[in-house]
Amino acid sequence: MTNCVEETGEAAVLARITRALHTVLGDCAPDPGAVTMETRFVEDLDLESIDLVVLTGELRAAYGDRVDFPGYFASLDLSEIIGLTVGHLVRHVVESLR
Repeated sequence: MTNCVEETGEAAVLARITRALHTVLGDCAPDPGAVTMETRFVEDLDLESIDLVVLTGELRAAYGDRVDFPGYFASLDLSEIIGLTVGHLVRHVVESLR
């Protein structure tokens, strides 16, 4: 397993999260170009808590134990989870992989 910049940079992590969203949301997934760093999981994508759990399961399959998704979500209060953007999650993943 390599940790090259292309695999761990924001653009690569954003692409990975977008692919995971397509797995989680299926036919309801947005077009890949529509998911940006400002996209909100709850307000823009209508994700429910179970969807976030499935999403983090998909991402854990990609990143393994290098990214502590349960710890990250546990550190957020309800308003932060409701306002969580793709960019917040991207930055958490990138920082965890450093």
